[in-house]
Amino acid sequence: MKDFNFYAPTQVVFGRQSEEKVADLIKHYGGKKVLVHYGGGSAKRSGLLDKLFSLLEKGGIQYVELGGVVPNPLLSKVKEGIELCRKENVDFILAVGGGSVIDSAKAIGYGVPYDGDPWDFWGKGVVPKTCLPIGVVLTIPAAGSEMSSSCVITRDEDKNKRGVNSDLCRCKFAIMNPERTFTLPPYQTAAGATDIMMHTMERYFTPHQDMTLTDALSEALVKTVKDCVIEVLRDPEDYRNRAQIMWAGSLAHNDLTECGTEKDFGTHRLEHELSALFGVTHGAGLAAIWPSWARYCIQKGHARRFAQFAVNVMGVTNDFTDVERTALKGVEAMERFYKQIGMPITITELLGRKLTEQEIDHMTEMCSRGGTMTVGSLEVLGPEEMKTIYHLANV
Repeated sequence: MKDFNFYAPTQVVFGRQSEEKVADLIKHYGGKKVLVHYGGGSAKRSGLLDKLFSLLEKGGIQYVELGGVVPNPLLSKVKEGIELCRKENVDFILAVGGGSVIDSAKAIGYGVPYDGDPWDFWGKGVVPKTCLPIGVVLTIPAAGSEMSSSCVITRDEDKNKRGVNSDLCRCKFAIMNPERTFTLPPYQTAAGATDIMMHTMERYFTPHQDMTLTDALSEALVKTVKDCVIEVLRDPEDYRNRAQIMWAGSLAHNDLTECGTEKDFGTHRLEHELSALFGVTHGAGLAAIWPSWARYCIQKGHARRFAQFAVNVMGVTNDFTDVERTALKGVEAMERFYKQIGMPITITELLGRKLTEQEIDHMTEMCSRGGTMTVGSLEVLGPEEMKTIYHLANV
């Protein structure tokens, strides 16, 4: 196993009515005036926001609110939040929603104490020095941002989607009530489960093999989400299975399944250009890219790792005479699962049309930062390899 440093400081408060503790948690972490940050109207329609506002008022905590975060959160909203926090002397941010809201809150947290353009963190490599404390009331299990060091933002004018990782933005607490996920639409539920599984798979498919325990954790997590999402699509108010998915979302991206390994995230990086350019749901974009990436890696000599996944996760019978055949059957099994839950398995299915050659060139240019960067670790991808995988998925 590789040497590792595991750090997961977020306090998780999990279960029914867990949001009742929000005021006490904010006080515990020093918050006196809070920005309540959220997305569209669902938090309002469900009554969650009104309940949180009432709890904050009863707890003697002042607050201001800023809604309107969209999927693939935008820099313009981040800048709006920074201005509001400075004007109102906000000292704590409460994100109410899923990964997009949390990442927007993290970006605001970076930007409030920073004198320059907040895009400097994503576009110029400026390293954050401090961040306002952040708490979360999670309503969409998918991104795992509630326990991760990651923050992904899109710049409006050129659809440039980039990520920054720093422990400074790790949330102080995450409130998780699975009942708050009962009203998620089926497509969002399926896309969220896909993202959770992919966060684990991006760490599982690694060039490092001596990691039996981490492998076992990863395999159990992916199998659990795969089974549970089928059940909640049948019964959206299945608390037991909703709870498994919600907890898995955090474990998939708090680096637990990275201990002793080297993460890949090639599929994520390739997908970022899809969701930035076309505004597609991130999880659906991952499903559209992964099978082509997997087949490409198998052809490059990584069949054994995919065969292990096929047998231990997807339930494929091991063909001991042909490792590559077993590996490819695992990819086919994953494609059948994606189809079962309503996810696409090609870019053409995702968009309803094929990409043009110009769009593939643009996505490759953005993903490779003009040919200056590679992505991935299992198989390192430069511009030509990126373009090949985009073409493989564009059928």
